[in-house]
Amino acid sequence: MTDPTTKAITLPTSVHVIALQRASAADAIAWHQVVAASTAHDLPGVPPPDAGQIHAQLTRPALGSHRLAWLAVGADGVPVGVAGLRVFTSPGQEHLAELELHVDPAHRRLGAGSLLLSAVVAACRTENRRSLIAAAAADGPGEVFGERHGFRRALTLDHLILRLDGPAEDELPRLADAEHPGYRLTGWTGTVPDDLADAFAEAKNAMNDMPVGGLDYGSVTWDAGRVRAMAEVIADRGDTLLTVAAVHDDGTMAGYTEILLPRAAPERAQQYDTAVVPAHRGHGLGLWVKAAMVCRLRAGHPGVVEIETDNADDNVHMPAVNHRLGFRSYRRTRELQLDVPPA
Repeated sequence: MTDPTTKAITLPTSVHVIALQRASAADAIAWHQVVAASTAHDLPGVPPPDAGQIHAQLTRPALGSHRLAWLAVGADGVPVGVAGLRVFTSPGQEHLAELELHVDPAHRRLGAGSLLLSAVVAACRTENRRSLIAAAAADGPGEVFGERHGFRRALTLDHLILRLDGPAEDELPRLADAEHPGYRLTGWTGTVPDDLADAFAEAKNAMNDMPVGGLDYGSVTWDAGRVRAMAEVIADRGDTLLTVAAVHDDGTMAGYTEILLPRAAPERAQQYDTAVVPAHRGHGLGLWVKAAMVCRLRAGHPGVVEIETDNADDNVHMPAVNHRLGFRSYRRTRELQLDVPPA
């Protein structure tokens, strides 16, 4: 059924899927066209990646993984859907792959999504992956599609926004300036300084106990080389990574928080990791580093007007920190998992 007030759209009668062995500039443009349309429809208010980010995603190496990609086109050659598969290669995640799938809303219910997913599942078998994960808006068309094709709900994420001109503004400097005996704050942009690289890698390993619900996510071991490589990947795609960390008097990095400033939408910062090392928990360090990061953004990046973060439903501590800072819920997503059936 169509809305009689809208202009009629002639849809293709058949769809075929093309594996992108080496994505061209034209492929990236087509991919961006589909992702932008899908994001605007399914996630209103969420900035889509720009064409440059898409091109980098399709053509540049990813950290601890390699990527496969497919483009679905209609009989008239119009791009109607895309699928990307991140195949994890780091020890502890060799069983895992992550799906990104978009179909242009104007071309849905023509089989494009099912054809793309079939290609992805076949690739998972070839790559010997038993677990395929994907994110979708809670109760949205992506979740419905996934469950229809055998995905199960594994984790629910609550997404929150902090307006940097919000009501918590007066409290944040006080939280950031609070004394924590035995600890000091430090920070950097991009790659971690050499004298902190090993300590930062050790702190990164604290993320391995984050709540993941029913996801078969595995674990990642961080070292100095990996943290440098992560920063290089982010810089290569044109984004900016900011880090604030709490360092103990003995040189241990006790906790840290990371913020990404996307090139495509720098006014909305994205929260990356926040972690406190188990031996240093219970001292308010998570609240401290996050408050200090907000103050750093206000002072050094006045164009940033809001921060987006997410919390797992079964996370006990971080939601309390985020609400204390002034974050407020605005949408929910689900992490879905398909246990890939054998061939």
